[in-house]
Amino acid sequence: MRDVQNETDNRNMAIDRVGIRDISWPISVPDRTNGTQETVAQVSLSVSLPQDYRGTHMSRFVEVLGAQEKRVTFHNMEGLLVTLKERLKARDAHAVFDFPYFITKAAPVSGAKGRLRCDVRFDAALRGDDFDLVTTVTSPIQTLCPCSKEISQFGAHNQRAHAVMEVRLAGFVWLEEFVQMADDCASAPIYSLLKREDEKYVTERAYENPRFVEDSVRELALAMQADERVVWYRVSVTSHESIHNHDAFAVIERDKRTGSIPSRENLPCSPRRTEEG
Repeated sequence: MRDVQNETDNRNMAIDRVGIRDISWPISVPDRTNGTQETVAQVSLSVSLPQDYRGTHMSRFVEVLGAQEKRVTFHNMEGLLVTLKERLKARDAHAVFDFPYFITKAAPVSGAKGRLRCDVRFDAALRGDDFDLVTTVTSPIQTLCPCSKEISQFGAHNQRAHAVMEVRLAGFVWLEEFVQMADDCASAPIYSLLKREDEKYVTERAYENPRFVEDSVRELALAMQADERVVWYRVSVTSHESIHNHDAFAVIERDKRTGSIPSRENLPCSPRRTEEG
């Protein structure tokens, strides 16, 4: 049978990435409370293609994925890419796993338990022999505007926000730890189940702990800076404003291997705003 993919291509144009995208695949990830958690990832796999090859073998991507253990962790992503390179005779390989992860959170007063979703991405690349993995966790939080509180006789606008934590790691970190970092940087955490006494507590906690996105992202960066397992990070906080026709966001990126950020003592406070929001 004719092997069209292996035919020589004469256009002298290498391809950076070629592969499959958005295949749903069951995986199992580490769960701090229960050991493992079953979820479904949207997976993209790709390799580089030399200029003299017409095409790659798409079926082999699915074969490699199916041959892997279901458990996807910080530790075995490199093995997946090594296998991809070998099976497809490629120089470089790349994999992305996007999946929901659920954490059980107890309401602060009643203790009522509910499942809170965060979104996780493993973005792994093997370029030659150099392996790189960026883990991204997106977690919902709440912010309350300090300016709104300052200028109002009562009340202040508050809203749901999202903290996004992109990291390169030198050691294992539980996904639950990232969610806790996000909660700690916020005016108040988000819960999926709240009784009346819990709503009172969360509302009052946010009011007593107002934070701009600038405040939250700085707190999140300081948490990353203090964690020796994190060697590079990009953190952002986006506030889905409740009284404005826009979102507000702030981003900090640092490579701890080559640079630094100011210590907490030297970090300037967020400027007080003199106009609305």
